[in-house]
Amino acid sequence: MEKNQTHISSSQLTDMEKQQRVHFINSIGGFKSVGLIGTKNNFNQTNLAIVDSILHIGSNPPLFGIVFRPGVVERHTMENILETGSYTINHINKKIHKQAHQTSARYDRACSEFDETGLIPEYKNDFFAPFVKESNVKLAMEFKEKIEISINNTVLIIGEVKDVYFPEDCLQKDGFLDIEKAASLTCSGLDSYHKTTRISRLSYAKANKEITSII
Repeated sequence: MEKNQTHISSSQLTDMEKQQRVHFINSIGGFKSVGLIGTKNNFNQTNLAIVDSILHIGSNPPLFGIVFRPGVVERHTMENILETGSYTINHINKKIHKQAHQTSARYDRACSEFDETGLIPEYKNDFFAPFVKESNVKLAMEFKEKIEISINNTVLIIGEVKDVYFPEDCLQKDGFLDIEKAASLTCSGLDSYHKTTRISRLSYAKANKEITSII
């Protein structure tokens, strides 16, 4: 039986209380990629910030984007990326999701979110920026481009993947990385974290060819 539907118009969105509107709009886009961005400035001050706006830009070269909100407050993560050109993306798992969420608090520049949350900075292969030791999937990123989005004063930072670290048994023969097996979480809204359950993995779609499940 079909459930009754509710309709909210643009005028109703405008009239919503600010925080209610923020939660509503952030949740209606669906599940999102979420990760911890590890950075360090040229004075070796580390920073760690949770972001839920990680975008796949392309595979060759391997590019991901992060959207930063308007600069009403200091954006230590973005400033460190622009200053040093290096940062890391670290998947979140159930064991660290509360600590990861805590990094969204507004700490002074002199405070490291690693210290405040108890997460451990980890350095690999002389890469400048810190990884999160407790994360199971970790990407070393090199800054490539900054795009200013004038419609709402946000900034898109695009970086290239330089190194990837993950559990050995999560990589399948065709190159697919099973992030569910790596215990990576997803999120919805600003504060809701989710485990995933795969329904199926499907074959490449072609005209006049039946879709099949990939084992």
